[in-house]
Amino acid sequence: MKAVKTRKAKTVKSDPARISRSDWERLRAIELSEPHSVLGAHPASADGCEGVVVRAFHPNAVGVECILGDGRVIDLQQVEEGGLYGAFLPEAVLPLTYRLRFQFADGNVWECDDPYRFLPTLGEVDLHLFNEGNHRRIWRKLGSRILRIDGVDGVAFAVWAPSARRVSVTGDFCGWDGRLFPMRQMGSSGVFELFIPGLRSGMLYKYEIKTADGAIRLKSDPYAQFMEGPPGNASRVFESSYSWVDETWMTSRKERDWTREPMSIYEVHLGSWARVPEEGNRPLTYREIAPRLVEHMKRFGFTHVELLPVAEHPLGASWGYQVTGYYAPTWRYGDPDDFRYLVDVCHQNGIGVILDWVPAHFPKDDFALRRFDGTALYEHDDPRRAEHPDWGTLIFNYDRNEVRTFLISNALYWLKEFHLDGLRVDAVASMLYLDYGRDGEEWLPNYCGGKENVGALELLRTVNEAVRTECPGCVTIAEESTSWSGVTRPVSVAGGLGFTFKWNMGWMHDSLLYFSKDPIHRRYHQNDLTFAMLYEHSERFINAISHDEVVHGKRSLLEKMPGDPWQKFANLRALLAYQYTRPGKQLLVMGTEIAPYSEWYYAVSLDWHLADDPMRIGLARWLEDLGRVYLESPALWRGDPDPESFAWIDCNDYNNSVVSYRRQSGDEMLIVVLNLTPVPREDYRIGSPHRGSYRYLLSGDDPAYAGSGYPLRHSLHTDDVGMHGYPQSLNLTLPPLAALILQPVC
Repeated sequence: MKAVKTRKAKTVKSDPARISRSDWERLRAIELSEPHSVLGAHPASADGCEGVVVRAFHPNAVGVECILGDGRVIDLQQVEEGGLYGAFLPEAVLPLTYRLRFQFADGNVWECDDPYRFLPTLGEVDLHLFNEGNHRRIWRKLGSRILRIDGVDGVAFAVWAPSARRVSVTGDFCGWDGRLFPMRQMGSSGVFELFIPGLRSGMLYKYEIKTADGAIRLKSDPYAQFMEGPPGNASRVFESSYSWVDETWMTSRKERDWTREPMSIYEVHLGSWARVPEEGNRPLTYREIAPRLVEHMKRFGFTHVELLPVAEHPLGASWGYQVTGYYAPTWRYGDPDDFRYLVDVCHQNGIGVILDWVPAHFPKDDFALRRFDGTALYEHDDPRRAEHPDWGTLIFNYDRNEVRTFLISNALYWLKEFHLDGLRVDAVASMLYLDYGRDGEEWLPNYCGGKENVGALELLRTVNEAVRTECPGCVTIAEESTSWSGVTRPVSVAGGLGFTFKWNMGWMHDSLLYFSKDPIHRRYHQNDLTFAMLYEHSERFINAISHDEVVHGKRSLLEKMPGDPWQKFANLRALLAYQYTRPGKQLLVMGTEIAPYSEWYYAVSLDWHLADDPMRIGLARWLEDLGRVYLESPALWRGDPDPESFAWIDCNDYNNSVVSYRRQSGDEMLIVVLNLTPVPREDYRIGSPHRGSYRYLLSGDDPAYAGSGYPLRHSLHTDDVGMHGYPQSLNLTLPPLAALILQPVC
């Protein structure tokens, strides 16, 4: 509607536009915790006339006009020097639709809908659940949300800062002036809220917080769903427009029991999987990497990709494990919808996506969570619980309800908003123990005098149960390096933490230690290879060889292996065969398939130029065929949780460094024999669970895999010679440093 000529508000003897001196002093100092109580439109009366008073504040304005919904323009009068303007509108009623037009000394004007005329965007139930620690969708209420209220488009902001004297929204839309958009405090909840009309997706913002001692802190949004990179580190308003096409995967996932299905995981750091040297060595974007990564994984039979953390982090050298934006996929590879595209493409090709999740600690960067409102809000205040001495990072206060809401919702956020299929929880051991990395009196016992972190235990159980019930078919995986009992036991069972799987750190350590030995000495270390079977079914395990094993001077997998180049590759093939054929799922760090000489480094691409080397071509073929045999052989995965799915045939041949075992599920059965010296073994006899003929599924010494091609026996038929507790046995030729996988012929 066309605006009509400006006119002055009706003059009245008493001025309802005035506010108390204390309110004005606090407003002028930008310390009024409820600015909506004086700004905006309010019922009022003057000289016996009922109406509405409109007040507006801008410290630099020289005049303000109020444009009513019917087109009338009302001049607001200066109520206080310093930027407070107001007018009484007789006979007007609420709700009142209007816009404000601020005028400045340089002749510029700024017209906008008044943020202070809108009702709160948060309800009492949401605030109650948040403070109680039980809100499971808090990302839909806190942070920045694009909304349409009373026909007006804008962005609703909400942030928890209970000890703040004042919180303002500031950003590129207001010249980063914290005086312009102070937020209202929602009662005793500690939450501040404001709806700002006219803002849109892509705008940058932060919260300007005035602490109890008067200091000003400029903070990014803990619930921001997108952020800019350093040095600004501002939060960015984001509205998803992505349309998923993975319905088939998501529907079928609900019925999956991954403990009894094949699960072969490829661990990836997105920034260093592949780069573009022609463009300054930049990393691939989410959309660029998606088809290439999927094609590569399908070649090797991987069922899942596990991504090192993609939540926002300011330091690339942390590999993503020092998170400052828990709800924001990193800007490095695109926006959140680009990340959704990557997940979607994986799902369309039958590949699940697992994300490394870091609830154990966060960095001290001052723009992020650290002393967010001037107090220890997300972290502990007591130094005996506040900091990880080994990492120099801060520990979440798991006993605080609002922090629990933050973390529980965050776990569900990634699974629901990005359709992820699981979370690998980092550094679980550091969460479980109050004395982790501490000596003597450096740690504070729990209320029972023990070293268990009761709050962290309860958080982990709650997260795991929430994932199980709300995201059926999704998994949680614990990176837990101690002997804590019950990590994968259900929460309903005493002591259970409720994880789906646990990384088998003991198997990884012992196996790599064994394979690093010169074969001549392996006879003295065979227990390192076999010990893990003594506790194999105490938990549900993933046999992980991760990025942690190929950094910080530990050498690459290939360089861990002893011997000349041929023996190094043969040892690596044997290690991979053992990993794939023993109980449990498996995880391999990216690059294993090309066996680099050097350790993994986060800032450069994998050494793809090595892939054409003949030895590496053979290794890649070996991994391809191992992946194929694994996927096609239920004996290797269907019975993983069952002790009867594995049995040693012989694990005591120390002198020859040979082990043999069977894997079985129902009528499906395979025999695996590992010769872990470079000496071929003729006429090597092992007991056979099955009477009859066998065939070779794989031989790690085949020339196709760059093996020596040592001649194998053509006929594999059992003899009635009892051995290893079986009434029949097989007479085999064992090639050097190789695995044989045998299958009965029906």
